[in-house]
Amino acid sequence: MRRHRWTAFILVAAAFILSFFHRVAPAAIAGELQTAFQTTGATLGALAATYFYVYTVMQIPTGVLVDTLGPRRILTLGGVVAGVGSMMFGLADSFAMAAAGRTLVGFGVSFAFISLLKVNAAWFYEREFATLTGLSMFMGNLGSVLSAAPLAWLVTVTSWRNVFVAAGGLSLALALLTWWLVRDHPGAAGLPSMRELEGKAAHAPREGHWLANLGQVARNRLTWPGFWVFFGLGGTFLTFAGLWAVPYLIQVHGMDRNLATYHTSLLLIGFAVGSFAVGTLSDRLGHRKPLMLTLGAVYVLCWLPWLMAEPMPRVLSLALFGVMGVAAAGFTLTWACAKEVNPPALSGMATSLVNTGGFLGVAIYQPLVGWVLDASAGPGLRVYGKDDWRLGLGVLALLALAGFAAALFVRETHCRNICHD
Repeated sequence: MRRHRWTAFILVAAAFILSFFHRVAPAAIAGELQTAFQTTGATLGALAATYFYVYTVMQIPTGVLVDTLGPRRILTLGGVVAGVGSMMFGLADSFAMAAAGRTLVGFGVSFAFISLLKVNAAWFYEREFATLTGLSMFMGNLGSVLSAAPLAWLVTVTSWRNVFVAAGGLSLALALLTWWLVRDHPGAAGLPSMRELEGKAAHAPREGHWLANLGQVARNRLTWPGFWVFFGLGGTFLTFAGLWAVPYLIQVHGMDRNLATYHTSLLLIGFAVGSFAVGTLSDRLGHRKPLMLTLGAVYVLCWLPWLMAEPMPRVLSLALFGVMGVAAAGFTLTWACAKEVNPPALSGMATSLVNTGGFLGVAIYQPLVGWVLDASAGPGLRVYGKDDWRLGLGVLALLALAGFAAALFVRETHCRNICHD
C-alpha cells in the first residue's frame, strides 16, 4: 500500500511541479520574450495567457476523464503533449509558433492537478485530504520558485530556449514513468480501499452517464461559491505572481530584475508554505471557512501598498510579498470544500469545476491588465508610470475583494462529506 501510494503521489506531484513552472515562467523572462517577439504589454499578456485559455477550457473535461478513465491514462497523454509543446515554445522562431507551443503546454499540464486530487482522494484517508492537498500545493510551488529567481539566473548562463527544450524532455520522461508505475486506486493494485481499511463500507461507485453526473455537480448550489473564491482570490494571485509583479517592481520601485524575482520567489515560497500549513491546520481544527475568510481578508489588504506605489524599505517590501503569499493560500481550501459537498465518486468533476474559476480568472486578467496599462500609457510605450500601474493593479485589487465576498457563502463542511446531510 505504501509503495503504490507514494509512487503515485510523487510522480503525479512531479508533473504538477512542472505545470507550475510553466505557469509563471513568463514573469522571469518577460523582457526576453518582448525582445524575441517584439510584443506590446497586451500581446505579452496574451502570450502568457494562452496557457491559461486551454488550461481553463480543459478543467471540466479533465474532471470527467479522471472520474471515468482514471488519472493514469490522461496523465500519460498530458505529459507527452506538454513535452512536445515545451520544445516547440523553446524552438519558436515566430510569435505564432510560441503561442502554439504554449497552448500545447497548457493542454498537457491541465490534467495534472485534478488527477493529483483524485489520487489523493483514492490513496489517502478522507481526514488527510486537505493536508495532502496542501502538501501538493507546497510541492507544486517549488516549480513556481524555480521559474522565478533561479530561472532569471539560468537565462544568464544559457538561453531561455534551452531551458524550455529541457523541460519538454522531462515531461516525456514523467509520462513514461506514470504509465509504467501509477495505479488509479488501491483496487487496481489488488488492495482494499482506504475506507475498507477503516472497517467502513466503500463509497458508492459512479453510476449513470458522465453528463448526468456533471449536471448533478453543476446544479449543486454549494459547489459554486468555491468557484468564485478561486476566480477572485486565486486568479488575481496567479496573474500578479505569474506575469506582472516583476515588471511592476522594476518600473515603479526601481529594482533590477534579480531583486524583483527574489520578491516573487518569496511570494511563491510564502504561498507554498501557507498552502501546506492551511491544509494541515484545517484538518486538525475540523474547520474550513474561518481560515479561508481570515486569510482572504489579509490578502485583500496586501494590495493596498502596491496601489499606493510609494517607495518602501527593501525589508518591508520583501516581508509584504511573503505575507501576501501566505494569505493567498486561503483559497486552496476551496477544493476540499467542493469535494465534501458532492458525492465522493464525482470528486474529479467537483474539484475541476471549482478549479476552472481560478484559471478562467487568469486567462482574463493577464491580458486585461496589459490592456489597461497600454491604454493608460499611450500607444507604443513599453514602460509604465505609477499612475498606469495604479490602474492596472487596481483592477486586480477589486477582483480580489470580490473573491473575498464570495467566501462568505462557502458552506462549512467540518472536514467531512456532507452531500447527503
